[in-house]
Amino acid sequence: MEPMTTNDTPSPTSGAPRILYRQARARDGADQAEVFHHAVMQGAAAHYSVEEREAWAATMPREGSVWAARQALYTTLIAACDGRCVGFLELDLPKGHVQTLYVWPSLARRGIGSTLLVHAERLLLEHGHGRVTLDASRMLAESLSRRGWHDLGVEWITREGVKLERRRLERRLSAIET
Repeated sequence: MEPMTTNDTPSPTSGAPRILYRQARARDGADQAEVFHHAVMQGAAAHYSVEEREAWAATMPREGSVWAARQALYTTLIAACDGRCVGFLELDLPKGHVQTLYVWPSLARRGIGSTLLVHAERLLLEHGHGRVTLDASRMLAESLSRRGWHDLGVEWITREGVKLERRRLERRLSAIET
């Protein structure tokens, strides 16, 4: 699964689309680490305290090799801009569960996360799943609820001794004829 799709926003220099959606490569690991860290520390600032964000960010090392190793555990989809990962989604394909979804904070609310979810849903349908689940942060839960995801309730997790709220969401999948 090489290039999946691109958006239709041309690059100012080449005229080619700027965002390319594809499966992750090991070399994307370092960018994934940075996207995760910045999405948590900056992107979630309006929804979580500094203490909560620091505990959340501490759950994963800021090392590319760790994220590259996770690519063997999860089907990892990447949104790349000018060759750099700016968003990613980790999918536990056998369980039909989105493990992670992060987008670089300055690119949030531009459809990158939504497009990654569309690709994940397509993969799940191809593998016979009729639904997808996701454990969402406060900010992601708000957005997905507006897009038809069903809220299954609040879950509290403890990270570095700090309790964090997240919501379990579910969406029924249906094939679209083209």
